[in-house]
Amino acid sequence: MPKSVVIAGASGFLGTHLAEGLTGRGHSVVALVRRPASGPGESTWDPYAGELDRDVIEAADVVVNLAGAPTVGNPHSRTWARELRESRITTTTVLAEAVAASAGKPAFLAGNAVAWYGDHGDEVVTEESDSRGDGFLTRVTREWQDVAAPAAEAGARVCFLRTAPVIDRESAPLKQLRILTRLGLGARLGSGRQHMAMISLRDWVGGVTHLVEHDDVSGPVNLCSPETPTNREFTDALARALGRRARVGVPTFAIERGAGRLAPEALGSLNLRPAVLEAAGYRFRDRTVHEVIRTGLG
Repeated sequence: MPKSVVIAGASGFLGTHLAEGLTGRGHSVVALVRRPASGPGESTWDPYAGELDRDVIEAADVVVNLAGAPTVGNPHSRTWARELRESRITTTTVLAEAVAASAGKPAFLAGNAVAWYGDHGDEVVTEESDSRGDGFLTRVTREWQDVAAPAAEAGARVCFLRTAPVIDRESAPLKQLRILTRLGLGARLGSGRQHMAMISLRDWVGGVTHLVEHDDVSGPVNLCSPETPTNREFTDALARALGRRARVGVPTFAIERGAGRLAPEALGSLNLRPAVLEAAGYRFRDRTVHEVIRTGLG
């Protein structure tokens, strides 16, 4: 049955592709925009002023929040860190409270990231695993998830979209890594033994669409490929796909100095599995690192 879906962050990379995928399957999409709406497919909101059209939320079957400042930026910048955190916390808070206050209680698919788990070494990680460490992004994702509580407490179906890096030639990290690897500068990070969760764009869109269409799934949902490679395996696979070799590595101390607040994510290990999606019947199209890269290079 077609559903009415409201998307915050619909103009971003993931939001654009999700909107296209949903409309292609017969669903109607309303994008929340921070400018005057240009038609019935848009609705103006100002999350920092707490302003949005409550009737739009009331009419929705599903509300998806993908809004947030880019993760790519200067990890040494306090402004970057503040905007990354505040944009996610503010938008999620406003939407969760709007869903909670609505009579219809639409489902709320709240954006999040796999950084929630922190470093788990070689241990297999599923949605039942705990959150570890005190890295910047891990702390942000914990708070990001917590502020969605009003929607769940009010009885709405809430899914936390714990998204792994989406591998696609149009976006980070593949956009930058493809260029470096073509130049012969592809390199493993530190030891390269750390597990590196990822997902193809088409499986990310497919997985979220599955959550829109299936009302029996709630709680945290890992959006990642079923097989998680190590950083060395990913680096080698990308180099081979581009006809190059990756023989060098970036020392740990250099990553810690250069990546700043993001160093724990670059060096931490997350051997992740999409247990909830697979149990819900979603069939991944790109299961291995080679399939993810091949699709991403497209």
